[in-house]
Amino acid sequence: MVNDLMEDQKRLGTEPGSGKYLSLSGGGDNGAFGAGLLVGWSKKGDRPKFDLVTGVSTGALLAPFAYLGKDYDPVLTYVYTQTSPDQIYKMRWLLSVFTDDGIADTAPLFDLIGKYVDAEFMRKVAYEHQANGRWLLIGTTNIDAGIPVVWNMGKIANIGTPEALDLFRKIMLASASIPGAFPPVMFDVAVDGETYHEMHVDGGVSAQVFLYPTAAAKNADAAGVIRKKKRDAYIIRNSRLDNDKEDVERSTISVVKRSISQLIQAQGLGDIYQIYQTTQKDHVGFNLAFIGPDFKVGRKVEFDPEYMRALYQYAYDRALRGYPWAQNPPGLERTFDEDIKAKSLRATLH
Repeated sequence: MVNDLMEDQKRLGTEPGSGKYLSLSGGGDNGAFGAGLLVGWSKKGDRPKFDLVTGVSTGALLAPFAYLGKDYDPVLTYVYTQTSPDQIYKMRWLLSVFTDDGIADTAPLFDLIGKYVDAEFMRKVAYEHQANGRWLLIGTTNIDAGIPVVWNMGKIANIGTPEALDLFRKIMLASASIPGAFPPVMFDVAVDGETYHEMHVDGGVSAQVFLYPTAAAKNADAAGVIRKKKRDAYIIRNSRLDNDKEDVERSTISVVKRSISQLIQAQGLGDIYQIYQTTQKDHVGFNLAFIGPDFKVGRKVEFDPEYMRALYQYAYDRALRGYPWAQNPPGLERTFDEDIKAKSLRATLH
């Protein structure tokens, strides 16, 4: 990744202006929140052209369209307000949980991705990456190795072959492939003349949201890559920050389901705190959006169209009024530097 940054700098030169980053989290059908916010933001007229867009899970489905800007807002609107569960997955037979690699088949979702992500779409991504030095990163999880993988989608798009287009689509599908529910996506990898199969699943298994790999940023600084002077990060958390209260039945399935929900919730909060720490260290502005406690609509089933439409409209309306981005994660009212200054002031007064 550092070599790619250095290549961009050599090819495009350096620009001391501002940088805008967008991170889109996982959240399943709650991706309707991110879609509505982005489209409403476009309508308001002050949505930036982002230099970096990252996506995980449902965020990986949003990210390429967010990267190419408002021209693809109708796609976001359609996908997150008009699609039904049977356009996302097909349920397999009852015992597939014991005999298959997922209880549902995601062929419909792959077809939906293919409908919009075609050769022309990929050429546009390649152009933005090559001509303007903009980055699109999508995260998956290599479940065999147990490691997160970050894919440079602009570099893949620049290859321009039918195989690259298929890989582009498969990465989007893999990042949204919830383990157990959806089958993993297989990738062929050639090493030293031999071909191996890698199994990739939902990027949210490793991280619910990410800004940029911190190790890559550190190595880029060491290599002399010049950063933009003023940088701002916008993190869209396609979920609530609080966990709804729920009467859990005293049964194995109910307890396990609720526990997994709590685990994902805690992981998502941890990822946000990690991003915040990175932005503070690197002097990047922090802006966070999330589903507020004022959204009260419940869902009947996963990917319930009525629920998604209501959530989309909720986010759209808030963005149109000017979304009140949080400048700190929950529980942190001040930045680290502000806290140090406050303590110093109290010490001086006493």
